[in-house]
Amino acid sequence: MNILITGGAGFIGSHVVRRFVKNYPDYQIYNLDALTYAGNLENLRDIEQHPNYTFLKGDVIDEPFLNQIFEKHQFDGVIHLAAESHVDRSITDPLAFVRTNIIGTVNLLNVSRDLWKENKDNKRFYHISTDEVYGSLGTDGLFTENTPYDPNSPYSASKASSDHFVRAYGETYGLPYVITNCSNNYGPNHFPEKLIPLFINNIIENKPLPVYGDGKYTRDWLFVKDHAAAIDLVFHKGKNQETYNIGGFNEWQNIELVKLLCKIMDKKLDRQEGTSEKLITYVKDRPGHDLRYAIDASKINKELGWKPSVTFEQGLELTIDWYLENQEWLDHVTSGDYQEYYDKMYK
Repeated sequence: MNILITGGAGFIGSHVVRRFVKNYPDYQIYNLDALTYAGNLENLRDIEQHPNYTFLKGDVIDEPFLNQIFEKHQFDGVIHLAAESHVDRSITDPLAFVRTNIIGTVNLLNVSRDLWKENKDNKRFYHISTDEVYGSLGTDGLFTENTPYDPNSPYSASKASSDHFVRAYGETYGLPYVITNCSNNYGPNHFPEKLIPLFINNIIENKPLPVYGDGKYTRDWLFVKDHAAAIDLVFHKGKNQETYNIGGFNEWQNIELVKLLCKIMDKKLDRQEGTSEKLITYVKDRPGHDLRYAIDASKINKELGWKPSVTFEQGLELTIDWYLENQEWLDHVTSGDYQEYYDKMYK
């Protein structure tokens, strides 16, 4: 099989690319990434010389380029992870999210539909989405695959729109697809703009830990390697035209998560307990901030047998250890030097 993974130099994408390259030597894995600020080829140094791996620099909004690579490589499957994904950035620049998350997805749907028009056997368009499309929960309840969409940010609205387009192409053109909606991911190689890697870096640097509002926003957390395992399973065993929710069975209020992070970091850095917690700073809440996300992942558990392999405490410790052991990676990312890696390796 020839598999295209979009956004494969990003956080989740790099873990998916690595898993597929290593686990399926008979597959040819093509990693398409535009290498914007969050795309980092240093994430994939360990597999970049594998014979079944090819990097393609390009953007999903460039339809002529997509036509060219689909014609050349005759992809049997698409695993679509490329997306703008940061809520704060979506508030500042909504159109960037419209271009990548909506137009980029429709471009991929068009070229997949055209390539597979005559033969859809063993073809699959796999769209990775987010639990944020469902909106905000109160103190009770869980998101299921049947929860009505109710997005509250430009980011979640753009992902909701892309989900609808994927379903529409399935209904209108018979495109074989699967969709997964996942909860907040954490783990190695995460660009330090999201909460956990940002706070790990800030604790190392003794910088303030900015917590929105009262810190009581609740999220379900999913270890990125568990997510990659779920993606592998859904791609190979999921049913066409189905949606699966992927969650960590793991709810935490932001402030409790940050306090746990501080406690572990103090121990790892040989600091007196309570040192890092003093860095917590409450800041003005962001607009449209969803109170709580929580996923019911029983469908993927019952139908495909997936469940998380680590507890949150275990996964968080693994994540912290990785950042402390990969200070060079963190330095490159925070300084912007990581963007020079492509020029050194591929130009």
